[in-house]
Amino acid sequence: MLRGLELFSSRNREEAMRKTQSLFQVAVGVCTLLLCWAAEADLGAEKEALQAAEQWLLLVDQGKYLESWETAAELFRNAVTKEQWQQTLTAVRKPLGPLVVRKLKSKQYATSLPGAPDGQYVVIQYETSFGNKKSAIETVTPMLDTDGKWRVSGYYIR
Repeated sequence: MLRGLELFSSRNREEAMRKTQSLFQVAVGVCTLLLCWAAEADLGAEKEALQAAEQWLLLVDQGKYLESWETAAELFRNAVTKEQWQQTLTAVRKPLGPLVVRKLKSKQYATSLPGAPDGQYVVIQYETSFGNKKSAIETVTPMLDTDGKWRVSGYYIR
């Protein structure tokens, strides 16, 4: 009788192991799908943010500083006035001369940045050459704005 219980118990353990392995495989599959979906969402966000950054940079390149302020993220517009933006870019960007070439260096999706509220951001860096400055790094940070559109929330030239 004891031998029969051991055999029954052994079969139950094997069946339980098979079920556990199957559940584990399903869990791994679901996690893989979720990770792929999240990565794809990040790539989609990066693409949209990159388009927003390039459109915004075109305004800056054309000297349309006030228009660049108007199309920037709400966070940006709340941090700096139109007049301050106009003065800053006139003092910093205009002396660099016209854009010669701009090449994408990196882009990184983030949900948290120092000094900014949590949200969806893409930090984009370009290797840039201007007429009067041969080598510069431009950092443009679009964010998903309150209306669901990607808009620039930060700009820095080094």
